[in-house]
Amino acid sequence: MLKLSNLNLVGSKEELAQIPEGKVLINTINAHSYNVAQQDGLYAEALVNGDYLIPDGESIVKACRWLKGKSQPKERIAGWDLFAFEMKRLERKSEQLEVNSERHLKVMFMGSSEKVLELIRERCAKDYPHLEVLTYSPPYKAEFSRRENSEIVRAINEAKPDLLWIGMTAPKQEKWTWRHWEELDINCHVGTIGAVFDFYAGTAQRAPIWFQRNGLEWLYRLAKEPKRMWRRYVIGNPLFIWNILKEYYGKKEQQN
Repeated sequence: MLKLSNLNLVGSKEELAQIPEGKVLINTINAHSYNVAQQDGLYAEALVNGDYLIPDGESIVKACRWLKGKSQPKERIAGWDLFAFEMKRLERKSEQLEVNSERHLKVMFMGSSEKVLELIRERCAKDYPHLEVLTYSPPYKAEFSRRENSEIVRAINEAKPDLLWIGMTAPKQEKWTWRHWEELDINCHVGTIGAVFDFYAGTAQRAPIWFQRNGLEWLYRLAKEPKRMWRRYVIGNPLFIWNILKEYYGKKEQQN
């Protein structure tokens, strides 16, 4: 069972700049993923063993404080924040290389539909003109075959990206990346950012700033997509509180 109080979390947006170069796996955790990890051992393993874990939810930040956890993040860091930071940093590096007549750096998006990826390529061409953008749309299914997994790994390794985004929704994206981590012959940051693909493509909208600042982005998403999101939030939010209470009292019993 995943214990929030034992996790090492990135503490602030400023700390993103301290993540070293090289092959680094960056995952996010929110109330929903915490709930899922209570029942999914491989998912919990993926979150615990990634190199960096980002608190993508005000509920996670507050729960860490209440639990007096190992990590005390100062703020929520959304997957979008990670995406924006990494893309801007890579764009600056690539622009400098261009000045020196060297190659463009490459960012790869693995996941989502070809329609979404096409919109991502179009927007990246405007927002990040000095980056080479590569995409791969995997089959739309719950589990990939051995051959499909090999093809995805081969495509990533042949691309040799300077930044890799995995977007297949949680927990699939984290589990897939963790399962195949040793097979990925790359030397770059890898972020599992799911919904950010749709946000950046414009096929889904992020909540207005007021909702984000007040920890209510979940409410906006529920209002926009009630059929898809009701279980995650109407059932998931009380379940999160229950799971945190169990962790809290379980921790107290161990201390007594």
